[in-house]
Amino acid sequence: MDNSIKVSSTTTSLNGNEKARSVKMTGADAVIHCLKNEDVNLVFGYPGGAIMPIYDSLHKYQDEVRHILTRHEQGAIHAAQGLARVTGKVGVVMATSGPGATNLITGIADAMIDSTPLVCVTGQVGSHLLGTDAFQETDVVGISMPVTKWNYQITSPEEIPDAFAKAFYIARSGRPGPVVLDITKNAQFAEFDYYYKPCKHIRSYLPSPKIDQTRIEEAVELINNAKKPLALVGQGVILGSAEQELLNFLEKTGIPAAWTLLGLSAMPTDHPNNVGMLGMHGNYGPNIKTNECDVLIAIGMRFDDRVTGALDKYAKQAKIIHLELDPAEINKNVYAHVPVLGNVKESLPMLTAKAQQKSYDAWFNEFKEADKIEFEKVIDREMHPVKEGLTMAETIDILNKKTGGDAIIVTDVGQHQMVASRYARFVKSRSNVTSGGLGTMGFALPAAIGAKLGQPDREVICVVGDGGLQMTIQELGTILQSEVGVKIVLLNNSFLGMVRQWQELFFDSRYAQTIMANPDFIKIAEGFGIKSKKVLHRPELSTAIDEMYAHKGAYFLEVVVEKEDNVFPMIPTGAAVSDILLGK
Repeated sequence: MDNSIKVSSTTTSLNGNEKARSVKMTGADAVIHCLKNEDVNLVFGYPGGAIMPIYDSLHKYQDEVRHILTRHEQGAIHAAQGLARVTGKVGVVMATSGPGATNLITGIADAMIDSTPLVCVTGQVGSHLLGTDAFQETDVVGISMPVTKWNYQITSPEEIPDAFAKAFYIARSGRPGPVVLDITKNAQFAEFDYYYKPCKHIRSYLPSPKIDQTRIEEAVELINNAKKPLALVGQGVILGSAEQELLNFLEKTGIPAAWTLLGLSAMPTDHPNNVGMLGMHGNYGPNIKTNECDVLIAIGMRFDDRVTGALDKYAKQAKIIHLELDPAEINKNVYAHVPVLGNVKESLPMLTAKAQQKSYDAWFNEFKEADKIEFEKVIDREMHPVKEGLTMAETIDILNKKTGGDAIIVTDVGQHQMVASRYARFVKSRSNVTSGGLGTMGFALPAAIGAKLGQPDREVICVVGDGGLQMTIQELGTILQSEVGVKIVLLNNSFLGMVRQWQELFFDSRYAQTIMANPDFIKIAEGFGIKSKKVLHRPELSTAIDEMYAHKGAYFLEVVVEKEDNVFPMIPTGAAVSDILLGK
């Protein structure tokens, strides 16, 4: 314990029987002790005037709580997201008031829609200055309210322990999400008697609804009588640590399962029940069969518009069972004939216990026939292109095969994201990290840094486009300073590729502001001390990837790909999932 912290004679009752002495310390020291009490040993952030006392305290405890200095607050929060996504722990980020706090908002919104647990600590001007438009004063609570599970402004040090305990409990419980704690500067300087009691319950907050047994019975009856059932697997399986429960259910019932973008890696890619990806750029089979199945079992997914396409044409023939933790998602987009509220880790075993052992060979054969069509019209052309230029698909395929599907792949947003989700193979859960609901360009590089720091023993590959990379390219400096061994694969087509694709297909190839005049990325990476290589031709690709994997430490591989290559299949906006296109 630091010599400046004094033990008080005050005793405080904890959990009824235990007694613990409070400790005299400043609010700033209390913040660090709260993090230690929540087993946080790594935080991301960027210092400034209003949070300087906390950073001064952090300096005293740097051997216990490591701080990663990013080059921008957006980089810090995406890195915290990356760590949270691959570990399941609460990511922690710190920023100062005003622009420091507002620079976190994009990441907070991203974490909210993708259910990523974060605690964001922001400094604030002194309490006596609130409302005066003081230097770098911003209403962080007001700004962040729509995109947080909970936020709170702390104006006195006595509030700190309870606020942090609640913040961590809310962030990680139920459907996870981000929490913001805004701490005034006077609360950081003032002393008080500190003690910490973890939060285990908040009145009126019910993070995990009790499962209705009647709904289980209704769902089982539909499942047992189904002729063409289809399961849709979402991120809720990963968030609920229900991967094994999912496999037990699928293997007993014999039901084919497709996955959403964020549900990717919840089940092994090569599992016999896995029939592919849903959604706008998903696989042909699961999309068209959604409108042919008789029972649709949604497991921890929210029926996002990129999955459903036109709602008035979505699965109208099917009885829908929706296993979901968040009551707000039930009947929000798609009517559920049988809603099953509760954690899927609990509800899936209940279904499995009562479900009949079955097989659906003829039904699976329909998916296989659809796969043949997709292979002929899309996949074969991507893997064996007639053009000389490299494709994103063949790059992802080689990347993944060389790791046996064991790597964590972090993607940005755009064509490369969809290609990676289609062609990457995974054998472990929590291996796919991407910005799903918000679609945040610039996400990948900092998120990959956080993922590598969260899982240092796993290979972490950042797959990014030239547009997204330049939004947070300064985070190469974080790799330099913190020596993060992430592998960066830039798929460079000198376009904002996904927007260009839409312009080609729906705007008569009017490429309005999507052509990129790019810098020399290799020189930039080397300027940050990162070993680099550029690949222009197909014969060089495999060897270059081998060199990247063999290198100890960070590596930057630029792969120049076809400029005007499109991602198919594709469901046009407003179309039904059964109207999926296999080419233009």
